[in-house]
Amino acid sequence: MSTLPRFHRFAPTIPVTDIARSVAFYERALGMTVVFENGSPVGFVILERDGLELHLTLAPRHQAGTENVCHLLVEDARPLYEHLDALGVRIVKGIRDADYDMTTFVFADPDGNRIDVGSDVTG
Repeated sequence: MSTLPRFHRFAPTIPVTDIARSVAFYERALGMTVVFENGSPVGFVILERDGLELHLTLAPRHQAGTENVCHLLVEDARPLYEHLDALGVRIVKGIRDADYDMTTFVFADPDGNRIDVGSDVTG
């Protein structure tokens, strides 16, 4: 049996074309807070909320694909969906109760990076 060390952090890094615009989006849309910046001008940012991290890296030529860049599990997906929808965030796939017992939807950030949101089906 392997004796791998305990992991302490495993955070997704999302490429963005405009750091300031993306930071403002994730602060407003997900209530995240900047906890680290690197570079002059800034080319890398760590955002945090509820002990979770999201890393943004400047990639001026980035073009988003059609796949999800990360999966965000939340306590209840419905209030987050309503919040994002009210802000005018682009919803890629509407909210639904999936056959694998999760409430799920997909939204996109200003660069088109897709984030899949899910929660256990409530009710």
